[in-house]
Amino acid sequence: MHLSLQHRFTGHQGSVYALESGMEADAFFSGAGDKVVAKWNVNHPEEGCLIAKATDSIYCLRLLKEQNRLLIGQGSGGMHVVHLLENKEERLLKLHDAPIFTIAHSPLNKLLITLGGDGLISVLNAQSLEVVQRLRLTDKKLRALVFNKAESLAYIGCGDGSVVCLSIPDIKITHRFQAHGLDFSVNALCLSPDGNFLLSGSRDAHLKVFDLENFEEVKSIPAHNFAIYDIVFDPSGKYFATASRDKSVKIWDYELMSVLERLEGNDGKGHINSVNKLMWMQDGTLLSAGDDRAIQSWKI
Repeated sequence: MHLSLQHRFTGHQGSVYALESGMEADAFFSGAGDKVVAKWNVNHPEEGCLIAKATDSIYCLRLLKEQNRLLIGQGSGGMHVVHLLENKEERLLKLHDAPIFTIAHSPLNKLLITLGGDGLISVLNAQSLEVVQRLRLTDKKLRALVFNKAESLAYIGCGDGSVVCLSIPDIKITHRFQAHGLDFSVNALCLSPDGNFLLSGSRDAHLKVFDLENFEEVKSIPAHNFAIYDIVFDPSGKYFATASRDKSVKIWDYELMSVLERLEGNDGKGHINSVNKLMWMQDGTLLSAGDDRAIQSWKI
């Protein structure tokens, strides 16, 4: 397996932290420390355009496709709501007292859950955007959330190294387990394609796999040299990618749990700073974004 660099998307004036699918199959959004949300065509990097300007650094994006809304989580705890067809900001909701690192959407339950650097989650009605519940999970940052396939459980990675399991939609803590070392933040969570295992990445640079039937650790791999920031599966479910502060992206064979390829800057093609976010598009294109202010697209 070999991924080759297709395009390099430049224009942001700050570290790129957020990637999100676009309304069209060949489009995607990016958000960065320069407070800008941009829209791109994956095949035409020169066609990037400004979508919104936030009031602070942007750490996450979430598209509500049926509503034509883009949600923007920013550094001071606000969530901008942009209507894409009308090309205007509808609302700015103050949800946290620290950065919003994740906005998760459960379509089946018609809920949104935001994770804050203040250790709180905010639960919102996805249509009205009204807050229906708040819950403190830790005194540390919250960065990662993934739903099970039925969207009846949410797994949330905490800054103290634990993972909290929440029942949905009643938002009750059903289980908590120590996934990584104490205070080694869980930065990335990903569900296996069959829904039976949880992959986690932490500040301890380890990639771990947990059996969701009993929450037992089945794998622990020193995957990177520094913190892991993201884990994503490709559309086939055969491969996944990890991104790290060590400036590299690694491509893994899921069945063998072995590294197939390492994408890094010393070959003149990869990122030259921390890699913060990954997204695998449906056509097999892998997007990576980092502190070098660039987004790169890769394809087999």
